[in-house]
Amino acid sequence: MKYISGGVTAPKGFLAAGIRCGVKGGTCTTTDDFLTGKKDLAMILSEKECTAAAVYTLNRVKASPIYITMEHLEDGVAWGVIANSGNANACAPKGHENAEAMCRCAAEATGRKASDFVVASTGVIGQTLNVGAIQKGTPFLVGQLSQDGSDAAAHAIMTTDTVKKEQTVSFLIGGKTVTIGAIAKGSGMIHPNMGTMLCFITTDCAITHEMLSDALHAVIPVTFNRVTVDGDTSTNDMCVILANGMADNPLIEWKDDNYVVFVKALGELCRALARRIAGDGEGASKLVTCLIHNARNEETAERLAKAVVGSSLVKAAMFGADANWGRVLCAMGYSKAPFRPEYVDVTFTSPAGEILVCKDGAGLDFDEDAAKSILSQDEVVIDVNLHEGEQRAECWGCDLTYDYVKINGDYRT
Repeated sequence: MKYISGGVTAPKGFLAAGIRCGVKGGTCTTTDDFLTGKKDLAMILSEKECTAAAVYTLNRVKASPIYITMEHLEDGVAWGVIANSGNANACAPKGHENAEAMCRCAAEATGRKASDFVVASTGVIGQTLNVGAIQKGTPFLVGQLSQDGSDAAAHAIMTTDTVKKEQTVSFLIGGKTVTIGAIAKGSGMIHPNMGTMLCFITTDCAITHEMLSDALHAVIPVTFNRVTVDGDTSTNDMCVILANGMADNPLIEWKDDNYVVFVKALGELCRALARRIAGDGEGASKLVTCLIHNARNEETAERLAKAVVGSSLVKAAMFGADANWGRVLCAMGYSKAPFRPEYVDVTFTSPAGEILVCKDGAGLDFDEDAAKSILSQDEVVIDVNLHEGEQRAECWGCDLTYDYVKINGDYRT
């Protein structure tokens, strides 16, 4: 397996585009209008019908596009995705009607059916979607579809993200090169319990709907579900994968060796995106990973790791580069996961080095200046050894900065 470039258009038979249509205001009438400014409308389209699978937010309050996409994917197939940023179309007047309208205008502009499209939105909750701008912009969007369009589509789904999230891997199945590409968005309101804020994955792998769905559901719990930025689960979380079979590999219809290879590649891709999302948390200055190892079982390790990276006090300490390891043990203690505090070792590591700060559940004398240097790096690992078993898990988060409050204090206005 190797990482390559190209995003969602790297797999054979996929096109993508992203434009500005004026979801948040500002009339777009000319080519310059559509191509300049913050992009807010994206499309991904396959040359052939795709098997499709998805996971959705567990939030009881779900945005209208979630329900429409659920309906459209009941038959396990799709041709493409239309998505907007700038408005979540959640708890919004005419939400379902406007989500359906997005699919209809995508269908009219491409010659497909409305039910052939996944629809997604992200942005402010509770405001009426400017569907007129989307309807007006969609024909131009379709005209921009290209094999180089992944970058534009990735930028079009961004909200408070500071960098685009795009990833591609290629590998061999049955002697054929198979490619998986993805774009994602996510920066705040992330504690997914499914996938991420929005993630669209394409592949030219030949695989049945059942195997594709099983693969996605196998990967999500150990990648996107191990990210937490702020403990909030969005109303719009969605992760969708489309597979058009154009790699001409032997069809994956059983959980054989080819299936194992596919799941491994999909897992690596999603893990890379999960880390990017955590590192680009709203206002974040660093990626924080908690690795729990030598645990009794993986479930225990995951619960402990997620509690640590989700702790506001731990996150604040990471922002201040303060080696306050007591907050790590405190978070582990209220996680309700079983472990023996008297066995725990805690080490902080980064590209600047590593330092043991807690041994057998008790503090050590350590060099505070060295610890501060280690915790001042762009990526920090909180390494926790439980000394109780052989299982491990890692979860990803970020520090809590002043900018997080600034961003969310006036997000709507």
